[in-house]
Amino acid sequence: MSTVLEILCKLSLEGDHSTPPSAYGSVKAYTNFDAEWDALNTETAIKTKNVDEVTIINILTNRSNEQRQNIAFAYQRRTKKELASVLKSALSSHLETVIWGLLKTPAQYDASDLKASMKGLGTDEDSLIEIICSRTNQELQEINRVCKEVYKTDLEKDIISDTSGDFRKLMIALTKGQRAEDGSVIDYELIDQDAWDLYDAGMKKRGTNVPKWISIMTEQNMCHLQKVFERYKSCSPYDMLESIKKEVRGDLENAFLNGVQCIQTKPLYFADRLYNSMKGKGTHDKVLIRIMISHSEVVMLKSRSEFKKKYGKSLYYYIQQDTKGDYQKVLLYLRGRDD
Repeated sequence: MSTVLEILCKLSLEGDHSTPPSAYGSVKAYTNFDAEWDALNTETAIKTKNVDEVTIINILTNRSNEQRQNIAFAYQRRTKKELASVLKSALSSHLETVIWGLLKTPAQYDASDLKASMKGLGTDEDSLIEIICSRTNQELQEINRVCKEVYKTDLEKDIISDTSGDFRKLMIALTKGQRAEDGSVIDYELIDQDAWDLYDAGMKKRGTNVPKWISIMTEQNMCHLQKVFERYKSCSPYDMLESIKKEVRGDLENAFLNGVQCIQTKPLYFADRLYNSMKGKGTHDKVLIRIMISHSEVVMLKSRSEFKKKYGKSLYYYIQQDTKGDYQKVLLYLRGRDD
């Protein structure tokens, strides 16, 4: 019975872990891939008068990230120039930003966004929170490696210098990427204990034992925490999200909310983030672009399904309404065909 429950838990997070993440991606590896041919066509498109942006978009959005790295390598071997730098000069505005992001590895892209979020005066806490709270142990460890290798800096030290208080402690605990991995055995006694510990540390008393919350939410595995949050409803008059809103404020509240929502269901979390980036007047392009690039190969099919289910209209429709031109085209290609 516990094995069945564990499988169901994993399905609700990102899909059955026995299924490769690419199965839920809107962008998949191109079957008849030829890096040299793609590099040649990309070079021709760049040299065309006014730049053939459609060809560049068609090639890069129909190849996996690994294949794009091979195209960039083949291009540099042909021309002795870095493809990302050449395209950055050839393109402009949001299209340039998307294409530049597509040519980075996932860890390089995340590391650059994290670096930008802590650059100069002030910190882009929303970007910091979204990336740190939603990445797996392996992804966070790779991001840490890239930060040291490319930027000659330590991500943890950057966070320490740019944040403070309990928010800093939560971000550092998550950044280490040392959460317990999902196991095959469900410990119901520990689930019950953690649920009561969360309640005792928050709603039961005056003031909040934030270190206890941080400990449980950053050390336990995702499937375990899903069940803890479900059990928590029996301990407290409020669910975990409502309790967070009542107990803490500011960046710490935002981080806990993002973390819990991500644990409960990552596809819905990103569907909400996408909707919020486009609702109302204006578009939060930075968030929209980051999610479309980062999740096009892993969870986009599930996120776009959750999007339509919750908001009544497809992600395709919203992108059409909020963007235009080649920028719209590249986002729609990353999203995949309409439902």
